[in-house]
Amino acid sequence: MSDVSIVTTPEEQRELERFYFHEARLLDSRQFQQWLALVTPEVEYLMPARVNTQVNNRDRGSEAMLSVERELEGLGEQGSPIREEGYIHLMLRVERAFKINSWSENPPPRTRRIVGNVELMASEGDTRQVLSNFHLHYARPGGVDFLYCGQRRDTLQQTEEGLRLRRREVILDYSDIEYPTLGLLF
Repeated sequence: MSDVSIVTTPEEQRELERFYFHEARLLDSRQFQQWLALVTPEVEYLMPARVNTQVNNRDRGSEAMLSVERELEGLGEQGSPIREEGYIHLMLRVERAFKINSWSENPPPRTRRIVGNVELMASEGDTRQVLSNFHLHYARPGGVDFLYCGQRRDTLQQTEEGLRLRRREVILDYSDIEYPTLGLLF
């Protein structure tokens, strides 16, 4: 994905933001089946592990010295991502939310997603590369509240039904994982 966002028209920006706001509302309302309709069957849902690296003094004076990319473990055979899922995995997770023996989600958590800094980074044909930032407030009755935050690197595909999620890479901001779950949909 390019480091520079491309110029968008107000209509294009509103379309992107409507997609993300609608997606957040569906997830926060626990309308997971409707959310699943927003993804393509070829979807890739990724969450690379993040490592705490030391600054490389050889890169001093360049932005590469502080690059977030240095902290991300590779995907596939190159690393051990926290999540690397496709449509079938997401479908099974959605179905599991409605099963009576889903003890880890009983009672269901209360979530609130705030999505912002939506930037169109590239557009080619029916495909759009989009960056967005998020805060996700997570609360469980009787438990401690948590705040997840990070960046999403998405590939959206324009279909006859509207925009659909083709690929999502979730980059969480954390130094140590102290969250109660990473099984949420970001």
